[in-house]
Amino acid sequence: MSDIQLPITGGCICKAIRYSASAPPVGSRQCWCRDCQYFGSGSSTVNVIFNTADVTITGELRTFVSLADSGSTVTRGFCPTCGTPVTSASSARPHFLILRAGTLDHTGIATPAMNIWTDSAPHWAHLDPDVPSTPAQPAALPASR
Repeated sequence: MSDIQLPITGGCICKAIRYSASAPPVGSRQCWCRDCQYFGSGSSTVNVIFNTADVTITGELRTFVSLADSGSTVTRGFCPTCGTPVTSASSARPHFLILRAGTLDHTGIATPAMNIWTDSAPHWAHLDPDVPSTPAQPAALPASR
């Protein structure tokens, strides 16, 4: 994730939700958990992880709260107008905010550094053998950069 231009910006397809990140992401992962397969319309989600304090969101997100396989409560934010999934946050890691890679204005920074929950991936999923993988929840990222 080098050569990142700040601020990092993005939002939903109808532009009702916009965000700006003042610092680079702390990680990027491709998630194959069953919940992400629902939100990804059958595929995985690609998630870019930021320190919550570094992200400003404008517009009103609607949220959906669920219990994840990890046991954490996950709050997902989406645009109530166009339905675009924009954010995700775990009760276990409130200092991090996930932004969906497809909502970035410049998606090139979203190269996944890890595939997670691969045991839940469908048999047809392509998992790049050069990207580290874990069958379930990975170890937590450090709280600071």
